[in-house]
Amino acid sequence: MRLEFSVNTKKAEGPSGGTSSDKLFGKRFLQARHYIMSRKSWLKMVPTENCDILMTFLDTIDDHTLLWLLNQIRVGIPQVSIQVRQHKHTQAQAFFITTTFENLLRGAEQMGMHKAIKPQFGGGMRRFSCEEDNIYENIESELCFFTSQERQCIIKYWLDNLRAKQGEVLHNIHFLEGQPIIPELQARGVIHQMFPLHEQRILNQLMTSWVQAVCERQPLDDVCDYFGVKIGMYFAWLGFYTNSMLYPAVIGFLLWILAEADQTSQDICCVVFALFNVVWATLFLERWKRREAELAYRWGTLDTPAESLEEPRPQFRGVKRCSPITGCEEFYYPPWKRALFRWLVSLPICLLCLCFVFLAMLLCLELQEVVMEIQELPGVTRFIPKILLAITVTICDEVYKKIAYWLNDMENYRLQSAYESNLIIKMVFFEFINSYLSLFYIGFYLKDMERLKEVTTTVGSITNNKTNYWSIDYRLLTICNFVTNWGHWGQKCYKNKVAMEFFTLSSWLSLQKRSRQLGKHCRRNRERGKGRLTEGGVRHE
Repeated sequence: MRLEFSVNTKKAEGPSGGTSSDKLFGKRFLQARHYIMSRKSWLKMVPTENCDILMTFLDTIDDHTLLWLLNQIRVGIPQVSIQVRQHKHTQAQAFFITTTFENLLRGAEQMGMHKAIKPQFGGGMRRFSCEEDNIYENIESELCFFTSQERQCIIKYWLDNLRAKQGEVLHNIHFLEGQPIIPELQARGVIHQMFPLHEQRILNQLMTSWVQAVCERQPLDDVCDYFGVKIGMYFAWLGFYTNSMLYPAVIGFLLWILAEADQTSQDICCVVFALFNVVWATLFLERWKRREAELAYRWGTLDTPAESLEEPRPQFRGVKRCSPITGCEEFYYPPWKRALFRWLVSLPICLLCLCFVFLAMLLCLELQEVVMEIQELPGVTRFIPKILLAITVTICDEVYKKIAYWLNDMENYRLQSAYESNLIIKMVFFEFINSYLSLFYIGFYLKDMERLKEVTTTVGSITNNKTNYWSIDYRLLTICNFVTNWGHWGQKCYKNKVAMEFFTLSSWLSLQKRSRQLGKHCRRNRERGKGRLTEGGVRHE
């Protein structure tokens, strides 16, 4: 709804002539001024026509804050067009932000956006340049050249790089020189939300060709054009992974059928299946690398900028200095401060969280021992410690996720790639320890196969669903960067070694159990002095 002011003044007449009229007019003018600055002055409401990004505020925000931010955006980013509206029912204010096609072209050049080139000029993808705009496909059409996702990325790039000048103050918020304004206001709760708007026409098309389509290929190009490269790459990986799981599923089913009732054949099938999974994981990773490179080339992200050319994060804080390399002004944060924080704050907090998880696991296991020893309790109560363990794992994951984000923000990384890589290390390490520590403890330390099966059934049903269906921002962050940036470390270690340990866990426990059984029979026969043991452990007279 558009913000419009409507002030009606009426000419005053009286016996005192101009003096009375001036006094009355001055009084009316003061009333009108108060009326204009009131939050209830949004009188006329019209629907929104063009908008790329919506910035909403709470209904308790004051007009001074709105006008200050509006002025900062209009002065700092003259390329954007802003309309101030108010919601009809909640009375919350919002900024509807868009821009013109010419400004989008300049923004694409600033971002280094890759666009498709016409076939007569060689085809392929290339960084956009306004000087050679005639070589790009669909440059003649303002509606087709930029997708909605590209328009929104350009505007968000401008908003994230809106920085404060020296001495900028908003109420009790004192901005540092060069500090990003929008992220700080979001962290302080001044800006409630900032998000792009959907296009219903494209959503309906994706609903038909993607969501409702059964046994058909995913329209990855359409998904990438609308949601962006990261989400497109995520669903490409998800589809590739799902199709590749068909091979171990078929082999595992055949081995399960061929396995006989005796323990020896089951152990052989487990070892064969473990070896197959090691080979399958390696081939899967190599095939995904080829598929990933193909999609990256098609979507224009194969040649990512080098570290020296990558733009700093908008949230990066530091002091201004003259760059010793380029001679330009830049923000600088001493590496020793980051290292000091990582060793003295981040590492102790992470270890403390892991110790808490370990103690919680021990308490749940001890509680299970107590419950199992009491025979008078009903059978349902033996599941209570397992359920408590699953709930503890879930709560610890959510709490640690917030701690990891806070620690990563405080470490103040200059580049987005470094920020995401360190966040992945914190999250993946804790997720793995938190989710699977109890299984390793029961399997390798207690060596209790029956309890391992029970805990796997109870805890796995919760933790696996949780870890496989994280929120979309964390899933994209983990999957895309884990496969690309941390491919060699994560792929080889996580897929091969850890998978091998899990696949051979049941075989190892079975062999241990079998050895104990054979040992008991041998001791029994030595005591009795008769009989012998066959390979299957059956005593013959």
